[in-house]
Amino acid sequence: MKKISVLFVCLGNICRSPAAEAIFISLLEKKALTDRFTVDSAGTGSWHIGKKADSRMRIAAERRDINILSRARQITSNDFDVFDYIIAMDNSNFRNILDLKNRTSSSNFASIQKIQNFRSVFNEQEVPDPYFGGNEGFDYVLDILEDSVGGFLKSIS
Repeated sequence: MKKISVLFVCLGNICRSPAAEAIFISLLEKKALTDRFTVDSAGTGSWHIGKKADSRMRIAAERRDINILSRARQITSNDFDVFDYIIAMDNSNFRNILDLKNRTSSSNFASIQKIQNFRSVFNEQEVPDPYFGGNEGFDYVLDILEDSVGGFLKSIS
């Protein structure tokens, strides 16, 4: 059986998208579904390639027993062929993903969606970038992502 592949995308791939990836993996583990999925994250920017997620996000996630293990990478045109779903954290990155898709000659495009389309509790239209704010912003992002990532999993499983 072909695995369902999911790529979460934000700007630098050090806060929101690695958190979404880790939350999704955690949910898959709790539901014994890890063997059915391939999960990754990426950024539309290249500033942090190879780096671990922001330490503030890793600490906030660890308090919830969520381990963020990924290293930052940039989305590539190949990702449209590899992934079934490419999930953007905000409108700006959604547009950046669509721009890259439009420059790609692939004929097998992933379903490109916004994570907040799957929210049920929070009214946020986008997942805010906590990078330049205080520590509480990382907790708030995790709250939002736990809601919307859970909704996304329900929609595809």
